[in-house]
Amino acid sequence: MQHVYTLTSLHLRGAWVTIGVFDGVHRGHQALLRDFVAEAHAHAAPAVVVTFYPHPAEVLSNRRAPFYLTSPEEKARLIAALGVDVLLTHPFDEDVARQPAQVFMQALKAHLGLRRLWVGYDFALGRGREGDIPTLRRLGETLGYTVHVVEAYRLDGEVVSSTRVRQTLAAGQVRQAARLLGRLYALPGQVVPGEGRGRRLGFPTANLATWPKRMVPASGVYACYADLAEGTFPAVVNIGVRPTFEQGDAAPRIEAHLLDFSGDLYGRRLTLRFVARLRAERRFPSAEALAAQIARDVAQARTVLAAEPASRAAAPVPSLG
Repeated sequence: MQHVYTLTSLHLRGAWVTIGVFDGVHRGHQALLRDFVAEAHAHAAPAVVVTFYPHPAEVLSNRRAPFYLTSPEEKARLIAALGVDVLLTHPFDEDVARQPAQVFMQALKAHLGLRRLWVGYDFALGRGREGDIPTLRRLGETLGYTVHVVEAYRLDGEVVSSTRVRQTLAAGQVRQAARLLGRLYALPGQVVPGEGRGRRLGFPTANLATWPKRMVPASGVYACYADLAEGTFPAVVNIGVRPTFEQGDAAPRIEAHLLDFSGDLYGRRLTLRFVARLRAERRFPSAEALAAQIARDVAQARTVLAAEPASRAAAPVPSLG
């Protein structure tokens, strides 16, 4: 897949194009993109995805809380796995937000030779979202493209959306998030030095520093898989403020105790994939009581992860069946 960051770098003919943020590349996105690619290729046309970074909500709503489900690089890898030919990650800023829909569509026609546009049922673009589906169809009559509208993707009667995925993660419902995503929610980062408390308790932990804009599941203790360059390891992960030791407004931390692993992780890249929430974070009367609970967490995590083998959980974009 060719991945570009400026529209002017592209010079295509007869492209089929779909436009969206595609944050998370969830099951609904996957279904749309699979069908889109298959139809485009059946008509011997290049399948082009136009997405945006930063997220329009970050620019237009001044949204600052961590909410991204995927980084631009992760999103590109997931989209590439679906057979897309070209991905344009278009910069989004106030100037783009003020651009009339007609101007943007004219640019797509000029650089992509746009012939067929696929959009979601609630899609709109351009200044004040003026480029709704009826408007895009009218523009298509002038510019020479047609519009195909994709209805909402539902799972067990529920519309699958990035917003819904964020809601499940905010509630610690990582199993439900995985159902909506079609894969385990992944949180990549770099291991940074901690205070060594886990080691003193007999459960050494890797402290994970993540992209500040990346959404982190709710505070609690989770059964996870930890992916390193040399393989995947079961893990117990605590997200929170460590109330047994910290007082006041401590910053939340992500601490992973890797099972069946020994070695120095400082400075290394590590990705956590969340299988299940085991319990809420809480304060214990002593370090000894906390250590006893962690031992129970480890035993429970082994049971949970044995029922969800890493080989089955590893597929980045599984079939929707």
